[in-house]
Amino acid sequence: QVQLVESGGGSVQAGGSLRLSCAASGRTFSTYTWFRQAPGKEREFVAAIRWSSGTTYYADSVKGRFTISRDNANITVYLQMNSLKPEDTAVYYCAAHIRNLVFTSPRQYDYWGQGTQVTVSS
Repeated sequence: QVQLVESGGGSVQAGGSLRLSCAASGRTFSTYTWFRQAPGKEREFVAAIRWSSGTTYYADSVKGRFTISRDNANITVYLQMNSLKPEDTAVYYCAAHIRNLVFTSPRQYDYWGQGTQVTVSS
């Protein structure tokens, strides 16, 4: 059974940090991507990593503040979020793709985690 399990969400004040984890099981994927969805808004691309090369990609809104990384041994992807802002408040989702390509549209992904809430207060 294919599973993506996220953890690490929570509530922090502006300027704080959180680290999200996404543990995969059941099959291997070539690309892992973090999306987020705020209330009343569409799901948006945050960051992605190609598993084989470790190449990373970021949305402009998080570049320089967020870092995506991987743990090969545990097949886990992390999203380190620093200098958090209230506008980062959202449910964060991990998604995975079997192709070694980065898609910024959530419609391209078939495999999703359950989501984890991140709340940043001012």
